[in-house]
Amino acid sequence: MNAGIIGIGRYLPEKILTNADLEKMVDTSDEWIRTRTGIEERRVAGDDIDTSDMAYEAAKKAISDADISPEEIDLILVATVTPDQPFPSVACLLQDRIGAKKAAAMDISAACAGFMYGMITAKQFIDNNVYKNVLVVGVEKLSKITDWDDRNTAVLFGDAAGAAVVGPVQDGKGILAFELGADGSGAKHLYQEENIVMNGREVFKFAVRQMGESSINVIEKAGLKKEDVDFLIPHQANIRIMEAARQRLELPVEKMSKTVNKYGNTSAASIPVSLIEDLQEGRVKDGDVVVMVGFGGGLTWGAIVMRWGK
Repeated sequence: MNAGIIGIGRYLPEKILTNADLEKMVDTSDEWIRTRTGIEERRVAGDDIDTSDMAYEAAKKAISDADISPEEIDLILVATVTPDQPFPSVACLLQDRIGAKKAAAMDISAACAGFMYGMITAKQFIDNNVYKNVLVVGVEKLSKITDWDDRNTAVLFGDAAGAAVVGPVQDGKGILAFELGADGSGAKHLYQEENIVMNGREVFKFAVRQMGESSINVIEKAGLKKEDVDFLIPHQANIRIMEAARQRLELPVEKMSKTVNKYGNTSAASIPVSLIEDLQEGRVKDGDVVVMVGFGGGLTWGAIVMRWGK
């Protein structure tokens, strides 16, 4: 049996920060933000909500959706660069809070590619019959490391959590192929001091190239062709980067996930948050071939192709 997603859940903070709100905070405009990023608004968690709180809300829903108990979780992987504190990990805090008493737990730091790293790590444990159910959470409270006076980064980021229970699925479904990668020589282009620092031009060039290449690579590894792909879920960073990946796969606009306009760049949470929306609105259906691809600070990247279904 293949490893696939058997349950999903997400959490989005209630507070909405619009481009009009940002116009009052920093030298920018709604038109400037929309034309360059595709973002119209984003969610921001309150001071009383930390990363582990958002992870908990998403994880509860994913476990319920998988129709298993917390005691059946064998491993918890939390992808985040905004933990509550350096240690203990968000995964350990989550393990205690959901009552997953038998689960090992650790965080993964791969920035916006973190959820892909988590999914692919989960697959290895399941394929090797070490674990049966792995909880993978992508969660970020980027608002706490965003410089709200920096017009180049303040407009980009949002807070959110997305969770998936990865477990055995029917033959022919689940993760068919994957790719992971890193280029540490690009670390200087996207990093955190007190706040996020980014060389937008260099990150853009890297992302446009890598998203397309990784998508093609996993399709070929799975023995498929571009025309076999039913849906693309790219990391929701910037609509121009996303469009470049879509065009590389020669997919029509309606076959690409787009939530960046509503939630901004939520880093490790963006792919699962988008997947849930696409499932709810019927864009991803049982048996569909779905490509998920992300990139992030490190520089890191990861992609999977999966046939949706249990």
